[in-house]
Amino acid sequence: MNNNSVKDILDWIDKKNKEIHVAIEKNCIDDSDFWFYDVNEGAIVNKNRSFFAIKGIQKIENGRVIAEQPILLQNEIGYLGIICKVIDGEMNLLMYAKIEPGNINHIQISPTIQATKSNFTQKHGGKKPPYLEYFVNASNYNIIVDQIQSEQSSRFLGKRNRNIIIEVDENEEIEVLPSHRWMTLTQIKALMKYDNLVNMDTRTVLSCIPADKMEKFAPINDVFLLNSVNDEADNTVELYQYINNYKMFDESDYKLVPLYSMSSWEAKENEFVCKNPYSFKVVFCDIQIEGREVTHWTQPLFEASGIATFGMLTCVDNGVRKFLVQAKPEIGCFDRIELAPSVQKEYICSELLNSVDELFDKCVQEKRGIKFDTLLSEEGGRFYHEQNRNIIIEIDKDELPNLPDGYFWTTYKVLNRLVQVNNCLNIQLRNLLSVMEW
Repeated sequence: MNNNSVKDILDWIDKKNKEIHVAIEKNCIDDSDFWFYDVNEGAIVNKNRSFFAIKGIQKIENGRVIAEQPILLQNEIGYLGIICKVIDGEMNLLMYAKIEPGNINHIQISPTIQATKSNFTQKHGGKKPPYLEYFVNASNYNIIVDQIQSEQSSRFLGKRNRNIIIEVDENEEIEVLPSHRWMTLTQIKALMKYDNLVNMDTRTVLSCIPADKMEKFAPINDVFLLNSVNDEADNTVELYQYINNYKMFDESDYKLVPLYSMSSWEAKENEFVCKNPYSFKVVFCDIQIEGREVTHWTQPLFEASGIATFGMLTCVDNGVRKFLVQAKPEIGCFDRIELAPSVQKEYICSELLNSVDELFDKCVQEKRGIKFDTLLSEEGGRFYHEQNRNIIIEIDKDELPNLPDGYFWTTYKVLNRLVQVNNCLNIQLRNLLSVMEW
């Protein structure tokens, strides 16, 4: 039975944070007996050639390098999975109080299982993650979501994870470990309003819930959103037309290169940094966390230069809630380009502002139309203390009479249909869709 209130969950997280020993210190790659810089490969790797590696990537146009940076190489697909079941007539989700090395506040509310392939195949020599068998045998249960979705394409090269939700029979007993707790979707959405509490992996999985199953998890109280879910208007073809044209005619080239060959990057004071202002750098950490499959290890992490902003503009058009999205290419994107939120702006950003950015910034400054505004963490397994500002703002559609190229108003129904297809909506857009209250 789920007798938890939001306060109970907050107290549980606070108690676990006080009980679990966590010690994370920045160090030098030379201090590690597992990770090292492979001079021949020009990459940061580990002795087992497992987990991930870091190499350089360059974007080339007309034979000229126009961008270069380190990129995470992690080809394996991991599980981001949630078990749910009906308890006393209400759908509940089994959530994990999990610590990742890069989490700014240690414990965050995570999916039932959050495991790389190296992790659940025990390449690290540790224990198998709990509840793994439910997802390995997912066909024995009611599968609500099973999609392979992209990760942060500004940091990873073509990285994807399996987002999966399975429903077990309400009469099936499931052992709830001390690290896990049942929560309703309404509770999780309330917890999303707290800075850095619900992790990125939970948010991306929940964004994939099909529209025809939304009511199964929580009632839709926003009539305009309900109309958006059921609206007959459909500009899917228009969105695909733009994206497919980009994929077909873009002549940019991307090339993996040794780290040392990037003239604008250098090793400096135990870090790998850009000589010019950039959105992130590579740092190295010594990590101790109780209760993990492995409790002590070293690894590199990407550290953001500051707080990025991910923003969604929404409007009500003839009684239907619509969302402004953009088609955005990124250097590590699996298929070059995906749909992104209205605003996706790194702390250090070289892109020119357009009319969408300017209106968004004006609304933020005037504190006008803000429906959601919270700092939310990025994935703590690869990123160090990265938190970004996620904002949803309601505007009058007439405030943007002419959209810039590549921007589109669309409905929740269209976005939800596209999220059922691999690699259409980027992770920033999926995260913003997940935080919306129904």
